[in-house]
Amino acid sequence: MNGLPGGDRLRALRKARHRTLRTVAEAAGISEGYLSQIERGQANPSIATLQQIASALGLKVADLFGDDFASGPRVLRADEAPRLALGVLGGRKFRLTPGPQHHLEAYLGEFDAGGSTGEALYSHGDSEEFLYVLDGTVELRLAERAFTLGAGDSIRYSSAVPHRLTETGGAGARVMWVISPPSY
Repeated sequence: MNGLPGGDRLRALRKARHRTLRTVAEAAGISEGYLSQIERGQANPSIATLQQIASALGLKVADLFGDDFASGPRVLRADEAPRLALGVLGGRKFRLTPGPQHHLEAYLGEFDAGGSTGEALYSHGDSEEFLYVLDGTVELRLAERAFTLGAGDSIRYSSAVPHRLTETGGAGARVMWVISPPSY
């Protein structure tokens, strides 16, 4: 059999991330034409090339072959939620959505007293980001503006705006982020 099984899936994942053939091909170190052939099932890429493509999309190679959400619901058990090392000082961050993400991703953040998303403001992509405070008190800094939020409060903003979240109540906090389209 020639070509990548699931070339259509690769194309769908690329488009869900709003990435062009050119940007993914450049990031993967392959030609745009070759990537197009892979997506159309006309080329049989090596494992190394699949790793480069997956990396360019922020995925694992296995994600290129997994079930699509159109085939039914996907459950992510709490004890299997990926723990992320990035993005939280003095706390933990867990992905809540089973990967790979198509149109949204959700994260749970647990902050110790004084914990934050880091010392500096950061931005990622140009997505719509929704923050909901489950417990505690936090300060969300969006560029030059600061918002104090407590349990039950929420805010929507662009992930392109430099931002930082800090626990300010002194007793820890739990928050949930929902980002669409995925930009991490």
